[in-house]
Amino acid sequence: MKEIIVNLQARLDEAHTRGWRGEVAGLEATLAAAEGKLKTMQDLAQRDGRAHLGMPRFGR
Repeated sequence: MKEIIVNLQARLDEAHTRGWRGEVAGLEATLAAAEGKLKTMQDLAQRDGRAHLGMPRFGR
């Protein structure tokens, strides 16, 4: 995912340099979405993956 963000940033820089306003707007939106998804993935990776299932009850 980081490679995608790096590529998008490079494309955005080129679009700014060449004055491609429509391309800039689209790339900015795509870059923001990619960064948001990366943050979500990082947040999920940091969570404790264990689930407390409780103690089983054994009846007679």
